[in-house]
Amino acid sequence: MLSRAFMRLVDLLPLPSLRVQRIIAFLVILSQAGISVTGAVVRVTASGLGCPTWPQCFPGSFTPLPHAAVPVWHQTVEFTNRMFTFGVTLFAALVVLAVLRARRRREVVAYAWMMPGGTVLQAVIGGITVRTGLLWWTVSIHLLVSMLMVWLAVLLFAKIGEPDDAVAAPRVPAPLRWLTGLSALALTATLIAGTLVTGAGPHAGDQSVTKPVVRLKIEIVTLVHAHAEMLVAYLALLIGLGFALATVGMTRALRNRYLVLIVLVCAQGLVGIVQYFTHVPAALVAVHVGGAAACTAATAALWAAMRTRERITADAPAPATQAA
Repeated sequence: MLSRAFMRLVDLLPLPSLRVQRIIAFLVILSQAGISVTGAVVRVTASGLGCPTWPQCFPGSFTPLPHAAVPVWHQTVEFTNRMFTFGVTLFAALVVLAVLRARRRREVVAYAWMMPGGTVLQAVIGGITVRTGLLWWTVSIHLLVSMLMVWLAVLLFAKIGEPDDAVAAPRVPAPLRWLTGLSALALTATLIAGTLVTGAGPHAGDQSVTKPVVRLKIEIVTLVHAHAEMLVAYLALLIGLGFALATVGMTRALRNRYLVLIVLVCAQGLVGIVQYFTHVPAALVAVHVGGAAACTAATAALWAAMRTRERITADAPAPATQAA
């Protein structure tokens, strides 16, 4: 009953073209990746408790207030990050409305609904992070879920571009798709190790003397080496995948996505090396988080390109032979 009423309201909207649907889906990717970067800016500027309560900024107010214990700069940074959530929510809602109005296939609609669902989940995790005083493991979960949302947003973008009246068609042999999945697992391990480095590192998100943020009690150099080894494993799998793809032949789309991914991973490794030898400057932390989102998106794009949907056309009937 409610779903029918909701669909009647949706049908009052203009019918979005495929181009409009893809633009909205692309904005979803940008917003999901962007909020991970703004979150990193919050952390490296020690503005994590610029708004010390959630969902309000201060008790009784959703906006920043003059406060002797919280500098205006920290309030502004944290509040701006919270406002960015509205952009994420807007694009997540728009993509749902667009695919529903266009009557896209069930798979596309399911991926679209994951966007607002993930946004709500992230808001809850963000609230827990603030209320627990920026505990390192809550910050880690917050970032990892952001990377998952970037992955899902890229898959949504790819699926929107595929025709609904088609069937799935593999572009590469199944073992190579499994190898790509294995590289995605290596990427996940690299991201987890990276969040552990952050949890033990100098950027806790707040610099309170009276209530210092609890940090991960593991030697950071050990974690840095583990993070680097995971990245090397990830890159090694990608190099092996590249040779395998070259052997069986790959489409232009696959080749371009693979080359973009290799460049991004190498650039990300270079940023990490510079961070290590320059004692983790704040600006490079935000760049590194942006690079993580870019690598995640590129891996997802490569994965999506390995299996697409194609229309099946019936063979034309053979011409009848004339009787002698």
